[in-house]
Amino acid sequence: MGQTFQSNQILIDTGIIIALADKSDAWHQRSLRFIKTYKGRVIAPSTIIPEICYMLNTYLGPMAEKAFIESLVQRQLPVEMVTLEDLGRSLEIMKAYADLNIGLVDATVVALSERLGISKILTADRRHFSAVKPKHCPHLELLP
Repeated sequence: MGQTFQSNQILIDTGIIIALADKSDAWHQRSLRFIKTYKGRVIAPSTIIPEICYMLNTYLGPMAEKAFIESLVQRQLPVEMVTLEDLGRSLEIMKAYADLNIGLVDATVVALSERLGISKILTADRRHFSAVKPKHCPHLELLP
């Protein structure tokens, strides 16, 4: 039996959350438009949380970081926990794309997309995600 794709679900990457929080970010308007009109489920990989917290605190201040954590606690953004199997697959991806220096966070986004059957990634990182060839589909659809 073939892979079932979750067309009504999308994984979100760090850059889009930063863009949503920062009105001066080049991706802010298009990210906001997408989030306001998207009718499906947006899922955050657990590995993006520390990266987002660091960036929010560093560039927008501690209040921005706390607001993000509060949104998670209030379940405004579903979080998918990364498993040991996902970490193993992430390591394979990191090794396979060593020339691009794909880090753990991006690799886990891809690993989760494979496990969950999601082919759409909400990201500002076109360089890494357009280069990776996932196991479950010909390519990842990068939005917005």
